[in-house]
Order: sequence, then structure tokens, then C-alpha cells
Amino acid sequence: MRRFPVFFWLLLAIPFIELWLLIKVGSAIGALTTILLLILSGFFGMYLLRHQGLSSLAKFQHDMQAGQRPAKSLLEGSMMLLSGLLFIIPGFFTDMLGLILLFPPTRYLLVKAVLKNGVVSASGFQYTQTSRTHGSDIEGEVIRHTDDTKNSLDRP
Repeated sequence: MRRFPVFFWLLLAIPFIELWLLIKVGSAIGALTTILLLILSGFFGMYLLRHQGLSSLAKFQHDMQAGQRPAKSLLEGSMMLLSGLLFIIPGFFTDMLGLILLFPPTRYLLVKAVLKNGVVSASGFQYTQTSRTHGSDIEGEVIRHTDDTKNSLDRP
């Protein structure tokens, strides 16, 4: 219950931090260069979401098929996706947070801390593979009206 107010105030402060940083960086390197950097970081975030998202999904499926617990690969993939999302959000503060999540050593420390605290529980996962039967039997009743010539398509 104590974490919610801290998270709320941090979420409320981020736009003001971003605005302050944009003004400082814009006055130091110029407005056009600042806008160009923000656009490039957005494209980099989209690239991360596309490529890392697919590779983390493949690793998760591989771990599930191998019978391993996918908690670590799921957390690492989630942090990579969060990193991509942080790069897409315009601003330099969120870009720095995304950069922290992008580096493997810091990502490893965060995954280790989350797994140590038991925030993620991977018990109860079971991989099953089912196959569909390709039969053509459909249960139900058929009602045929043979004397209904008004609604037929073969009208003269």
C-alpha cells in the first residue's frame, strides 16, 4: 500500500521533468536538433518493439516447450518491451529509463531483484498441445421446407 503514493507522485512528476529537460536540451543544442533526437528515439523504440518483441516471444515459447520455467525469459522480454515503449514516449528522461532497461547488466539486476522478491510466480504453468479433429459431423436438426416456392432462387 505504501508503494502506490510513490508511484503516483512519480507518474505525476514525469511530464514536468520531461518538459524541464526538453527546455534545457533545446536551449543547449537547438530546437531543431532536439526535435530530431526525439523523432529518432521514437523510431528506435519502434524498432525495439518489433524485433525484440518477436524474439522474446520465441524464447518464451522455446522455454515452455522445453519444460523450463519461463519466468526469467518473460521478465527479460517484458523489460525489453518496456524499454521500447519508453523510447517511443517523447522526452529525454524516459529515454534514459529505456536505456537503463536496454543494457543487459542492469536488466539482469532488475530481473534478479524481481525474482528474489517473489513478485512473479510461475507456478501453475503447464504446456499442453492439443490437436483438432477434422471430422465433418455437426450435431443439430435440419428442417427442410420443400413446398415453399415463393422464396426459391429458381423463379422464372
